[in-house]
Amino acid sequence: MTRPHRLRIPTPSAPPLTGRLPFTDAPGVPDPIEVTGRWLTRGGRPWFPVSGEFHYTRCPAAEWEEELLKMKAGGVTAVASYVIWIHHEETEGRVRFDGDRDLRRFAELCARHGLDFIPRIGPWSHAEVRNGGLPDWLLARDCTPRTDDPAYLAPVQDWFAAIAGQLRGLDRAHGGPIVAIQIENELYDQPGHLLTLKRMAQAAGLSAPLWTSTAWGGVRLPPDELLPLHGGYPEAFWTEADGGWPDTCRKHFFFTHQRDDEGIGADLRPTTVRGGDPDALAGRFPWVTCELGGGMAVAYHRRPRLEAADIGALGLTKIGCGSVWQGYYMFHGGTNPLGERSSLQESHATGYPNDLPVLTYDFQAPLGEYGQYRPSYGELRLQHLLLADYGHLIAPMESALPERLPEGQLDQDTLRWAVRADGDTGFLFVNNHQPHEPLPDHPDTSFTVEFPGEAQALTLPATPVTVPAGAYFCWPLRLDVAGVRLDWATAQPVCTLDVDGRTVLVLAATDGIAPELALDAATVASVSAPSGDIAEVGGRILVTGLRPGTDALVEVETADAGRAGLLVLDAATARTAHRGVAWGAERLLLSADGIVFDGDEVRVHGAAGRTSFAVLPAPDSTPVVDGETVTAGTDGVFARYRVGSGGDDEPLRASLTLVRPPGPAPEPATGVLGRASAPADKYYDTVAAEYRVDVPDDLPEGAVLRLHWSGDTGRAHVGETLVADQFFSGRVWDIGRLPAGAVLRVRVLPLHADARVDVPQDAAEAARSAVVTRAEWIIGRVRAVRAG
Repeated sequence: MTRPHRLRIPTPSAPPLTGRLPFTDAPGVPDPIEVTGRWLTRGGRPWFPVSGEFHYTRCPAAEWEEELLKMKAGGVTAVASYVIWIHHEETEGRVRFDGDRDLRRFAELCARHGLDFIPRIGPWSHAEVRNGGLPDWLLARDCTPRTDDPAYLAPVQDWFAAIAGQLRGLDRAHGGPIVAIQIENELYDQPGHLLTLKRMAQAAGLSAPLWTSTAWGGVRLPPDELLPLHGGYPEAFWTEADGGWPDTCRKHFFFTHQRDDEGIGADLRPTTVRGGDPDALAGRFPWVTCELGGGMAVAYHRRPRLEAADIGALGLTKIGCGSVWQGYYMFHGGTNPLGERSSLQESHATGYPNDLPVLTYDFQAPLGEYGQYRPSYGELRLQHLLLADYGHLIAPMESALPERLPEGQLDQDTLRWAVRADGDTGFLFVNNHQPHEPLPDHPDTSFTVEFPGEAQALTLPATPVTVPAGAYFCWPLRLDVAGVRLDWATAQPVCTLDVDGRTVLVLAATDGIAPELALDAATVASVSAPSGDIAEVGGRILVTGLRPGTDALVEVETADAGRAGLLVLDAATARTAHRGVAWGAERLLLSADGIVFDGDEVRVHGAAGRTSFAVLPAPDSTPVVDGETVTAGTDGVFARYRVGSGGDDEPLRASLTLVRPPGPAPEPATGVLGRASAPADKYYDTVAAEYRVDVPDDLPEGAVLRLHWSGDTGRAHVGETLVADQFFSGRVWDIGRLPAGAVLRVRVLPLHADARVDVPQDAAEAARSAVVTRAEWIIGRVRAVRAG
């Protein structure tokens, strides 16, 4: 039985409110940023930014530039970073901006590579940092932090002045990258203090077209002074160990127009206290996000483990809901610096409800703490490619929900979908994925979308499809492609390319759904396809039976004598797509390895052995890789290049010696809110299993040690220095930046059977052991590819 799903797109709203907010860009900038009641503009054009959080003080300065380029290649257009006070002024009066704390150099690197920069200046940051980022010496004073207490504001004024000194000349008025500044974080009930902080930052010399504040938890903000930013995570470490998957996370896998998330930071505020009316923001401020979960940290008592689809599905759902700014926390993981006076992580010892690892802040992010590429990077990059080409169309489009909605957050049977549209065109969003509780297949599915003023509704696809369990996608509706109207495609737009003077729309097929292209026959003179069937039905040219892949190019001659193309990649190949300027032109590169675009050079982050990549349009000559053989061939309509001679692809076994077997698991201990506390330091010296790993003298730079392990917690030392730590959640443990020739001591504790710790079910039994079963070196290679 066919299951039709109907949606009537409302008549477009009146033009959005403009000119009433005190957000102004610097005079004379060529691309002024403005805010309307529904979207942002830049240079007079709707603007859909993508921001990603990357904490410079949690990454060695020598790695910043390449990691920023990885973020840019992943579709990030703006880099957000907390400026964490305790990282810069752990000792009162000794404000450090050297080395890994060089805020100015980090901002300048953003500017050098065309990335906007968003400093989140606090003074309180949270960020799972000791004291939320406030230095110990400040808390020792007789003052009331996070209020207008003059004894608190005096050192804050000095701190803001120090930040302003570092960022002087990097504002928009001087051609700098700073597009927004966030004040404080998660302060829900003191609008007057937020305004005080904004005025202090401005008086210190900080300047940006946008001033922002987090807006979850029913926050009260000073009226029209700060742009409210929202968030949403697929999982949470800050809830109770026995609470299951939080409803505040579950809600983000539904299409809804509710922006607020009362769950973020709820462990640090009374949940019974509510601030302003979150619904009052709609139409007055655009739906802007700064903390969509790019991953999730693990606390000792609760250890969420995220999959790439959890992150990708949430991100795409938020676009369908109405987001006009995709902001991810974190996009790049990090490592806490070792404090000179104390450790710098959030912990029970500092009165916080959660014990976090001393060092690791990997966050399961798309780019890991050592710059590792994660599958979620490819999931999000695919969405960001869509926004790069069509964000200016999507941003002004309002989100419309179907006639039949899920009956509640436990409804797993009603298909979740929405449309963003204006009066003429739109995008259909479907999400059939959520963590923990798989959603069912939806067989015999079709959609009917009524555009305002159109006598005939759009019903698609021509042949109903099964929406597979776990699928999430975006389909175009009535999209213009170089003069051809694409009424629908059962494939997701990726990007457009100029190939031999012809505009080619690249699309990504969805596993389990056959691609179907429907072209308005009035806009088409002729169509050819390498496979499948072409038929005219009801005023449309239907292309069906197309086998998606690198050769699935449908060529169209338009009614006005133009040329266009529609290239449908299979789902797996589409997730390897990277777009950027390479060798003098905009190109699409397909590579399972990481790709970085840097001026005249493309760098491939891959295995030490053979790698390959495909390019469209092909360069004029075979690219050159120093010292390696490049073999050229074809892969459908792409040019395919293979580099290297093979071999060295497999991980290299590391020496692993058991020094001491584990003793009995430490007795459980509790701390703040009665939550389980991480084992005390003494247990690592007495009952932890200990292993020795000899680091080779010739270890290549960037190599990562991967431990296959189980247990409760682990710590690794070189000499007396702690270099890595981890709480077990069933994942491998990566350790990078190890000095060649060092001796690494790895200590692992078993989990006590009575510990109130939430570990993923498939890893719970293993956590009671304390064993490293295998150690291997993941050795990569960065190849610089230049024009031939």
